[in-house]
Amino acid sequence: MKKIIIAIDGYSSSGKSTMARDLARRIGYVYVDSGAMYRAVTLYAIRHGIADTDSGVDTEALVRSLPEIGISFTPAGADGTQHTLLNGEDVEKEIRDMKVSSLVSPVAVIPEVRHRLTAIQQEYGRDKGIVMDGRDIGTTVFPDAEMKVFVNASAEERARRRVKELTEKGEKVTYEEVLENIKERDHIDTTRKESPLRKADDAVLLDNDNMTIPQQMDWLLRLYEDRSR
Repeated sequence: MKKIIIAIDGYSSSGKSTMARDLARRIGYVYVDSGAMYRAVTLYAIRHGIADTDSGVDTEALVRSLPEIGISFTPAGADGTQHTLLNGEDVEKEIRDMKVSSLVSPVAVIPEVRHRLTAIQQEYGRDKGIVMDGRDIGTTVFPDAEMKVFVNASAEERARRRVKELTEKGEKVTYEEVLENIKERDHIDTTRKESPLRKADDAVLLDNDNMTIPQQMDWLLRLYEDRSR
């Protein structure tokens, strides 16, 4: 089979990162979580007083700081887990909390942030053999990707999944606040001027509201086998 680029896009908490990571491990590809990159930038902004939930994001200050923000990933371990590094520091746990979640979409709409991270992401895919998930991978980052998937699920189902995930990590959150956050992120992601979230014309829709993880993997593997011939 030939090496290809696999782009998996979709709404927040739709399960796209889990399926992309698992697919990459199954087929021996490199996995890149583009959303983690935006979360790392957001965490940097929070730590340096450039962004907070009350005053929002100081766009000019963040743009000036972009050259100082280094993002990389640890190699995936035996369990397939890949950690995000911010200037060499493992911040995988911090970038997943609700404070970062509440500010990542306002950071991600900034054109200069998107341009910088898009360039880094495209470099990752230079040699193909990569699975990348996000919101504009099949439309902007890799418009010529051989396999494109757009993942969808209802906001309510996504909120239930997110609450379960955060609770298992020891965080105290309510279903209502998570659902509100998801709906707000959906609105920002789909209405931003720079690379809005949308299904690429040649992407295959995967509605996973009522699918188990093994069913999703079987679906993805069949599509991969077809696209990599």
